[in-house]
Amino acid sequence: MQGTVDGFSYGLVTPVVAYLMACLGGALGLRCTTRSMLVDGRWRIGWLALGSAAIGSGIWTMHFVAMMGFKVLQTPIHYDPLTTFASLAVAIVMVGIGIFMVGSKGATGAALFTGGTITGLGIASMHYLGMAGMRLNGTLQYNTVTVAASVVIAVVAAIAALWAAGQVRGFLWSVGASLVMGIAVSGMHYTGMAALSVHLHGVAGPDPAVGSSSAALLAPLMIGPLVFLLLAGVVVMFDPFMIMGRFHTNPVERRPGIPAQATAHICRHPDSRTGQEHRERRSRTPQNR
Repeated sequence: MQGTVDGFSYGLVTPVVAYLMACLGGALGLRCTTRSMLVDGRWRIGWLALGSAAIGSGIWTMHFVAMMGFKVLQTPIHYDPLTTFASLAVAIVMVGIGIFMVGSKGATGAALFTGGTITGLGIASMHYLGMAGMRLNGTLQYNTVTVAASVVIAVVAAIAALWAAGQVRGFLWSVGASLVMGIAVSGMHYTGMAALSVHLHGVAGPDPAVGSSSAALLAPLMIGPLVFLLLAGVVVMFDPFMIMGRFHTNPVERRPGIPAQATAHICRHPDSRTGQEHRERRSRTPQNR
């Protein structure tokens, strides 16, 4: 028997909040990735790791906020905590692989395509592994063509987002990219949900409390990722060069994907060698006249 699926049991509340969470994670992750391209050593690794975790956590939180509005009328839904958190780990690791590739080699060419593909597959893997953590009196079935379409959307969205991060432009540029990324990730989620049908093992009858059972379980599970996103936002906010789009650190080696204007705004310390040479040159000028 086919179950009656309702993906919007709370109306537009869950889709809108889910979209905002995807935008938040995307904005933080893209700004961290942008910052990493203009520093070197451990700082670069730190920014890339923070960006990976922010994007992964934002996408994961988006998915399960949206799932709060999902129910099958004939049976209650529960979630296996181990599989649920495994989907979070998969998202962070695979997104991290893609971001580290782009952060180390630049957001162009093979690195962008490969890194974006891995990141997109990580997003799709998180979605379907999270769905595998659902526990209900039935079997989940998917339409293959629609699933393939959702994976393509995830990959294209990831490539576009990483390309935007590699442009190293201003804060508003990253905000715009994160809004587009939020639309693409939410579109991937609901495309994947459109591929879903539920074959029930038995009829339990309509349960008016079904909608609250999954929400009551998912809400505590999301506290950790939400707190992390808040802390990541604080880190980004306390880096004024991230907000203003101005970077005073000396750029690392010229890599593809970093425009030349990104290296133009370099503020050197007055005691640096360049500053000393400049003062010496000025002091010698009157003597040469």
